[in-house]
Amino acid sequence: MIAAAADVALVLDASGVVRDVAYSAPELPPEGIEDWVGALWLDLVTIESRSKVEALLRDAVAEGPTRPREVNHIVANGRDMPIRYSTIRMDDDGRILALGRDLRSVATLQQRLVETQLLLEREYSKIRNAETRYRLLFQLSTEAVLIVDEASERVVEANAAASKLIGETAQRTIGRGLADLFDERSAQNVRRVIATARTLGHSGLARVHLTGGGHSDLMMSVSAFRQDSRAHFLVRLVPSTGALAEGGHQPSKALDAVMAMPDGFVVVDERQRVLDANPAFLALIEVVTVDGLRGAPLDKWLGRPGVEATLLVSNLREHGSLRNFSTILRGEFGGLEQVEVSGVAVNSGGETCFGLVIRPVRNAGALRDREPSDGFRSVEQLTQLVGRVSLKDLVRESTDLVEKLCIEAALKRTEDNRASAAQILGLSRQSLYSKLRRHGLLDDDSEPFGGD
Repeated sequence: MIAAAADVALVLDASGVVRDVAYSAPELPPEGIEDWVGALWLDLVTIESRSKVEALLRDAVAEGPTRPREVNHIVANGRDMPIRYSTIRMDDDGRILALGRDLRSVATLQQRLVETQLLLEREYSKIRNAETRYRLLFQLSTEAVLIVDEASERVVEANAAASKLIGETAQRTIGRGLADLFDERSAQNVRRVIATARTLGHSGLARVHLTGGGHSDLMMSVSAFRQDSRAHFLVRLVPSTGALAEGGHQPSKALDAVMAMPDGFVVVDERQRVLDANPAFLALIEVVTVDGLRGAPLDKWLGRPGVEATLLVSNLREHGSLRNFSTILRGEFGGLEQVEVSGVAVNSGGETCFGLVIRPVRNAGALRDREPSDGFRSVEQLTQLVGRVSLKDLVRESTDLVEKLCIEAALKRTEDNRASAAQILGLSRQSLYSKLRRHGLLDDDSEPFGGD
């Protein structure tokens, strides 16, 4: 009954010597527990626990158990074994029963809890520092920026530059609808850039007019992002005088024209990573939105990986522009399109990017759909496959092409005498007949060696 009631039970004599031990905890018993019998209880515990053992022995009475105390036993593996003991006097001879509960599992859980709390504190500190830096940069930025909730289209944050530009404090701006900040003339442009940002993830510049105060004539652009499982818009506002390009043309109109053009347009950085693209390019590569496109390598779709895109960017970097670069474009779902690429290198703010116009070559569909095994009648057709198929396939095709040309030359020299052609080619008649059929030089109704 004692063994079933406690994880550890010790029977001690009046001098504190262990006379019997019972262990029934679900955890494995500590190594050397059988050596406790015959040893002083004080010698089995750590130094800081000796005073607790003395108190347990001193306070033991026959009426009931003493107040429990946690004692750390010294075990063979070098780790302390925490046990919570209560003592009770068994008889007039002074024997004492110590009933203990093994706290190792509890200690392990407590240690894990402490480690988890420390980890959470570190992560929380990182997030808090990042948020502090974000808010500092957000407020110190000289560019007017508004954060707008995507669902309600209401302003949730505004930096100091935006408040100054709008002519109201941030407290008065937060909570207002984005459309309420602009007059009726701007309603259509505001709806257009919001719809574009919802579809493509970003929009071009659009002219808007404030309802009053501050700079009334502005250029606005919108980008979509997600935060805390909610969609938001980042709205940038700049005075329209600063957004006009040289010669008085508005960049928004040029950007709108590029986005609407039927040919694909894509912008990549020095590492050939996609920065932006128009809907026509998305249609060519069979991608729905530009969000999953940004940061991806261009050679995922253009030409063979590591070949055409690298060559294209190298030429643009060296010469500044390039026209009618012939290659292929692969779609996400296996589509293959022969295209011509024209491009230009642009240096903006010390960083170089490359704008590429990609135009499908529709009149070359027959060549585009041709597989290497279809055969070619000229070296020009064969060389057009360089970069589109592997070198192994090109070597095989070139071998077949040379073989076919040699057979045609032999037949021409022998005036279509196949027996003589086989002789000058060093082939047997049956081998020549097989090659004629493979290269399509033998009519089905002709004799194998007619003309002998």
